[in-house]
Amino acid sequence: MKTNNLGYPRIGSHRELKKACEQYWLGKITHNELMRVGAQIRQKNWQLQKDAGIDLIPSNDFSFYDQVLDMSLMVGAIPTRYHEVILNKKNAETDLYFAMARGYQKQGLDITAMEMTKWFDTNYHYIVPEFYKNQVFKTFSTKIVDEFYEAKLLGIITKPVIIGPVSYLLLGKAKQKGFEPIDLINNILPVYIDIIRKLEAHTVEWIQFDEPCLSLDLSQKQKDAFVYAYAEIKKHFPQLKTILANYFECYGDNLKLALSLPLNTLHIDLVRCPAQLNDVFATGFVINDVFATDFVNTPTSISLGIVDGRNIWKNDFTHSLELINKVIDKIGANRVMIAPSCSLIHSPCDLDLETNDTILSPEIKQWLAFAKQKINEVVTLKQLACGENTEQANIKLQENSKANQSRKISALIHNPKVKQRVAAIGLQDAQRNNDSCIRKIKQQAALNLPIFPTTTIGSFPQTAEVRSWRAKFKKGELTQHEYNELIAKETTEAIAWQEETGIDVLVHGEFERNDMVEYFGEQLDGFTFSKNGWVQSYGSRCVKPPIIYGDVSRPKPITLKWTLYAQSLTKKWVKGMLTGPVTILQWSFVRNDQPRSQTCTQIALSIRDEVVDLENAGIKIIQIDEPAIREGLPLRRGNWPQYLQWAVNAFRIAASGVKDETQIHTHMCYSEFNDIIKNIADMDADVITIECSRSQMELLDAFAHFKYPNQIGPGVYDIHSPRVPSTIEMVALMEKAKAVIPASQLWVNPDCGLKTRHWTETKKALLAMVQAAKELRLSHTA
Repeated sequence: MKTNNLGYPRIGSHRELKKACEQYWLGKITHNELMRVGAQIRQKNWQLQKDAGIDLIPSNDFSFYDQVLDMSLMVGAIPTRYHEVILNKKNAETDLYFAMARGYQKQGLDITAMEMTKWFDTNYHYIVPEFYKNQVFKTFSTKIVDEFYEAKLLGIITKPVIIGPVSYLLLGKAKQKGFEPIDLINNILPVYIDIIRKLEAHTVEWIQFDEPCLSLDLSQKQKDAFVYAYAEIKKHFPQLKTILANYFECYGDNLKLALSLPLNTLHIDLVRCPAQLNDVFATGFVINDVFATDFVNTPTSISLGIVDGRNIWKNDFTHSLELINKVIDKIGANRVMIAPSCSLIHSPCDLDLETNDTILSPEIKQWLAFAKQKINEVVTLKQLACGENTEQANIKLQENSKANQSRKISALIHNPKVKQRVAAIGLQDAQRNNDSCIRKIKQQAALNLPIFPTTTIGSFPQTAEVRSWRAKFKKGELTQHEYNELIAKETTEAIAWQEETGIDVLVHGEFERNDMVEYFGEQLDGFTFSKNGWVQSYGSRCVKPPIIYGDVSRPKPITLKWTLYAQSLTKKWVKGMLTGPVTILQWSFVRNDQPRSQTCTQIALSIRDEVVDLENAGIKIIQIDEPAIREGLPLRRGNWPQYLQWAVNAFRIAASGVKDETQIHTHMCYSEFNDIIKNIADMDADVITIECSRSQMELLDAFAHFKYPNQIGPGVYDIHSPRVPSTIEMVALMEKAKAVIPASQLWVNPDCGLKTRHWTETKKALLAMVQAAKELRLSHTA
């Protein structure tokens, strides 16, 4: 039996990678210093896993920004607009890489970033590859080879991890009509062959091919591409040991296909889909042109993804051993690997760093496991299953059983009043008083906004100074009064600047907030937090998800104070800014002892209370952000209706306690809307703002074809890039929007909140945005 890890967090236990990348972008450290930080993180991760007892240690799981972008560089899928970045530059590959991710505005060049979207149903974002008809691929980056050799020099033989050729193509986007990305499988496969040959020259033994698209509904052409690709790889490298990894969902009707591929090991996610273990042993299939009555009669091994790679709850050893022993009884221990369900990049690094009992109580901490602890769980499960290190392993089994039993009976978890309120919800609680047509008339009379009204999505830049105030306050170096005075001063300046700039609907800036989910969780019962539980969202952006351990309720108002303060400073409307129930759920580590739908409804009731309090205090525009509603979709379409029913209903519960005159906004980012546009309309928000600038307004097509009835703010400013768009560019984007959406329905706004940007670029971009709105109004009335 072997232990197998699919991937390890690359941000560093103290976010070393984030800090190094941001310093490099600002020119504060050299390229060599950046490379040194990356090497230190990789080497520490490899050594940690070796010391723990992991047999198959991954390499190429490290990335300076994104693993899909790494693949695009590897295969030379570099859009032509970036070619100038390569010329005459000392650090061409690194700067090209970051230019593709973030855009480039230097040395007379002005190049937009590549599109970004969510990685399956996670809160991780990847850079979307761009494909063209008859595209030619060529090995450009040898990062995967270099890192394997780097580990080898340290005496650690790793298992390179590579995104499989079919999933890589399916994750991309065709930038021309008349072909599908999967049509390029013949073109791209020679690059994979070349890379594997380079690895083979360094005596690689195992390679892990990540093919998460096997969890999706596939066309016959896509299935045929799998058969072709892996037959070619096997033909060129008959002695190579290969692992095919799928995660986040069952193989479903792709299981027979996966089992038939000429591979050494099949990885299955038993956390998301424990039922598929029975399917594996019950499925007949053809392998190497020979029919196998079932999996038992093949030489293929199985990697059991039994430790949850996406959540932070401690594994239940007793339950896991039942599954492991079931497999051993059928095929023997030598064909079994123990593994996390997926890469651990979705887990925080190390629970041992949580030493502050006032932040994370010892009672709750004993129920948790972060990446380092999950590695140890994998090793302990192998020891228990194989009878190795018996005394120590049995002690760990007893400790594990005790902790899990403690959680089941803890008084912290259940709140009868919350459960009763959820049970009492009726249809009227998820309905506004009148439909959107009537509400729009009343809202226009109450708000008196111009055509093409301008607004921002919520947050303004959180400078190092603002973050230092929060840190000092938490350390007791600032009193509550001193901290409030500083936040009030920053809010006052933000309101004054927005008024001076001419923005129509203002925001208070959210300077008091650490994170759009964490801030709310800190003030809701049923949530707890970590100090160092960071995970990567995209690039250098890390988030520290709250931990939902029990029933959720709101003991007191959350946003009222600072929203009302901002409104008192201006005669213009100030939006109340809230995070929606589905996003709070999706971007938290969620309890796994009750259905997610039930937890989401509890959160929705808490947000509803906040919405009603804001309205009663005179706030007439309230935004309930739901950027995560699309990412929460199950990967199989057959499971969508159930999820969408409870997710949309949760938003409506949160939003439906107000009068017709109160305008409810929502915000969504980096999502494809075509296939759920009816459900978005069913949310019944008066205004929806969406990411559109990177996609050049392509996302609006769904709203146009559906004839979306409410108002839309398509983003004209990509806030995930430091690049400042011009007024001309923004007007051009809005003209595209006008071509498919009536002008009377359009708002003008950035793609997302501005928290991660700097004031200099933010002010330039928003001034250009307001000017764009003025020019649109002039052309509309002319």
